[in-house]
Amino acid sequence: MFLTISTTGTHDRPATDLGFLLHKHPEKAQAFSTSHGRAHVFYPEASAERCTAALLLEVDPVALVRRGKGKGRGGAADAALAQYVNDRPYAASSLLAVALSAVFKSALNGSCAARPELVGRPLPLRIEVPVLPARGGAELVEKLFGPLGWTVTAEPVALDTRFPEWGDSRYVRLVLEGEAPLAEALRQLYVLLPVLDDTKHYWVAPDEVDKLLRAGEGWLAEHPRQQLIVNRYLAGRRSLTREANERLELVRLADADDVDVEELDNAVDENADTEEKPVPLAVQRREAIRTALRASGAHRVLDLGCGQGQLVQALLGDVTFTEVVGVDVSMRALTVASRRLKLERMGERRAERVTLLQGSLAYTDKRLKGYDAAVLSEVIEHVDLDRLPAVEYAVFGSARPAVVLVTTPNVEYNVRWETLPAGHTRHGDHRFEWNREEFRGWARAVAERHGYDVEFTPVGPDDPEVGPPTQMAVFTLRTHTDSSTTNPKGAKAA
Repeated sequence: MFLTISTTGTHDRPATDLGFLLHKHPEKAQAFSTSHGRAHVFYPEASAERCTAALLLEVDPVALVRRGKGKGRGGAADAALAQYVNDRPYAASSLLAVALSAVFKSALNGSCAARPELVGRPLPLRIEVPVLPARGGAELVEKLFGPLGWTVTAEPVALDTRFPEWGDSRYVRLVLEGEAPLAEALRQLYVLLPVLDDTKHYWVAPDEVDKLLRAGEGWLAEHPRQQLIVNRYLAGRRSLTREANERLELVRLADADDVDVEELDNAVDENADTEEKPVPLAVQRREAIRTALRASGAHRVLDLGCGQGQLVQALLGDVTFTEVVGVDVSMRALTVASRRLKLERMGERRAERVTLLQGSLAYTDKRLKGYDAAVLSEVIEHVDLDRLPAVEYAVFGSARPAVVLVTTPNVEYNVRWETLPAGHTRHGDHRFEWNREEFRGWARAVAERHGYDVEFTPVGPDDPEVGPPTQMAVFTLRTHTDSSTTNPKGAKAA
């Protein structure tokens, strides 16, 4: 199996910077043992103008079968001879993807201690795979790589050039050209090479879902062929594909909301007859949350669905809170939050007070237990109603902080937004927006099921006719309540 990655340089950026990103010196030829054979990395060309890194994987088909890993897509081989006579040494497959992950692990993870400024920089890349199995043909290759911004060349390989009447094989010569950060390109190859082969040459364990979501972060949730990619990558295992699709849907919802705080939240009345500068609703909400947390006596706080970290940042500015943990399903959002907080340059004492975690609120998470308070600020309206019981149980039934604050839009107030068309929600991704009666009914039912008391607080101007723009529920755990609780219908415990 063979793959090359090439880039070109400029007067201020030599092409040999590729060696820093790959953590492989252009002047050396290196060999690495992998679980399926021996991988070689070398540079056919390395100059300031152009640099090419090559990965050659030598697979031992006999040893592969003897280790019991030659069954392919979760079933027995078609015939005994097929275990020994096959395309594995030559055609790029899941074995090459594994080698990519093992040999270029730091590059794939976007790590470059020597030259960190190179990691996120788009490079002019040309990636070539001479022989690639493509179940679906050149058309599917284009449908998988094209939406990611690549210029795709997928030339079918003839069965035998001496006999053109035999037609083409199921293999193509693949060339990808475009500009992208190297780590992003490697993650796409890691996922899509085995997808095109449609065969996993090793056992597909449950942790493959985590691998898929890590490699697919930033592109898979919005890919038009997401379902096909997930199904093939996970070898058609229904339980794993269902879990992956659910988690990708949560990522998609989070990314849709993480573009920024809702425009209406940031809007202010520029014509207000006041000497004071108008305060955006988002700022009023963060201050209301901070005030409620201080009143509760909480010191260790969870921000569940923290997004880009605005609330985490606000709470860190108050020494009352000794520990603030931001949790979000989107790695992209957490990356933005990390930059907003300047974690890499933060002082040691302040850094000890903050943690960012990736996690889904639809599943129980033992890391979230033992905190004084949890906040779900403008989160629940982004969750499908049939998934809301799972979020409820994960927070109130499993994590069970002493105090839970939930804020959500008050749909009655929407008539006061002059720029919001009638019948529209405040954000295109909102699954629902409740009026005051609906929100209070839900909150009281949650409190009763899980042993909390609940009170309601307006956030923003409390209009005498339609109420406030944001409604907040403050849940307080009853001290005499037994720790056991009922798992509501529809909830999932992980």
